[in-house]
Amino acid sequence: MVELSGMDANDAGGRPFLAAPHRTLLTLALPVLGSLIAEPLTGLVDTAFVARLGAEPLAALGVGATMLSAAFWAFSFLGVATQTEVGTLLGRGDEAHAAQVNALALTLAALLGLALTLSAWPGVPMAVGLLGAEGSVAELGVSYARLRLLGAPAVLLTFAAFGALRGLQDMRTPLWIAAAVNILNVLLDYPLVFGLGPVPALGVAGAALASSLSQWIGAVWASLAALRRLGRPDALDWSRAPAIFTVGRDLFLRAATLNLFLLVGTRTANNIGAEAGAVHQVIRSAWMFAALFLDSFALSGQSLTAYFVGSGRLDAARRVAQVVCQWSAGTGALLGLGMLVTERWMLEIFVPPEAAFLFAVPWRISALSQPINGLSFGTDGIHWGTGDFRYLRNAVIVATAVGITGLLLVDESAPGALSLVWLAAVAWVSVRALLGVLRVWPGILDAPLRRR
Repeated sequence: MVELSGMDANDAGGRPFLAAPHRTLLTLALPVLGSLIAEPLTGLVDTAFVARLGAEPLAALGVGATMLSAAFWAFSFLGVATQTEVGTLLGRGDEAHAAQVNALALTLAALLGLALTLSAWPGVPMAVGLLGAEGSVAELGVSYARLRLLGAPAVLLTFAAFGALRGLQDMRTPLWIAAAVNILNVLLDYPLVFGLGPVPALGVAGAALASSLSQWIGAVWASLAALRRLGRPDALDWSRAPAIFTVGRDLFLRAATLNLFLLVGTRTANNIGAEAGAVHQVIRSAWMFAALFLDSFALSGQSLTAYFVGSGRLDAARRVAQVVCQWSAGTGALLGLGMLVTERWMLEIFVPPEAAFLFAVPWRISALSQPINGLSFGTDGIHWGTGDFRYLRNAVIVATAVGITGLLLVDESAPGALSLVWLAAVAWVSVRALLGVLRVWPGILDAPLRRR
């Protein structure tokens, strides 16, 4: 039996949003915000710990984290597709099929996660080298990446389970799980990185081990919670698997294209030098923190949009899009201001002294782009909710072509080379935002929410 946190299936996200759209969006988004910022906040803590080891270990963390983020993010379709499908089915009142989708998504996540670990393990040294790492940076990066790969099935299971729970508009359970997992990660960081008593100092590898151990605990918790809320079907309906993979194909290609830009950006920064690679890792961590902060509105909007599309109320779905974009752009502006205000603090805590001279300009470029970033992520959530995955794939391909062209034009020997890397990132996200907004207003190319 599906539980909807005190609301029946016909009321979940319906009348509350129509009566108080801004309050309903915030009620959903705040718990999502907590669950989303938990991981990048822990990433910043990892960065702060490893920064104390020097520029080379920090650059290795950046290489390993970028590579693993790319691998994991490519499978984020498990969460996005599950959230949209569960939300749409509940909008139709089809609880039985929602339970089937959840169980099948969890099974596929476990199998794909195991396959990822086994297939990626032998190729880690080559991947680290392709990111521009050499010598001790490459050696440390390989160690970090392989230990993080042990948690791959756990990461994918959490994607699927969180997607099912958010499709139910249960945003609080993922919050508690994410908070607990990341608190455990932080608690494990110090003894595993620096050593404590009988625990040896593992350096960068210790940060990876802390992440993998905590992720497995979260995966078990999240999977059990999703099965309890949606119910356990008597048998898996494998006939639904092709539909998940059809959606997954476009989302996979979209995520792979997004990651291609991030990977090329990291490689370009590392080619500039170890100091530039270290600074890029700090700014990239803060950028990801801000991006996932903004994604809280996108994921909340996704659930509401899917519900209204499933129940045939497109006017309400368009209202969701308007409210989500307002909050996303405004929050982006506040985040950018916060980055500018905390620039000195970030420099002193996270940036190795020998790399400090490279920090200010690219940091400010990233800060000023945050309102555009907000629109990019906000419109992504709306299109996820309508199931407009093919358009999103194509929009990201266009944006990435623009961004990578900018990166290839960077003169890596120039004094301001790292700033040019971040200007290319601004171009990349600006194209994504523009194409995302035009898909809703006026609704180009026969968009799902276009007024007929």
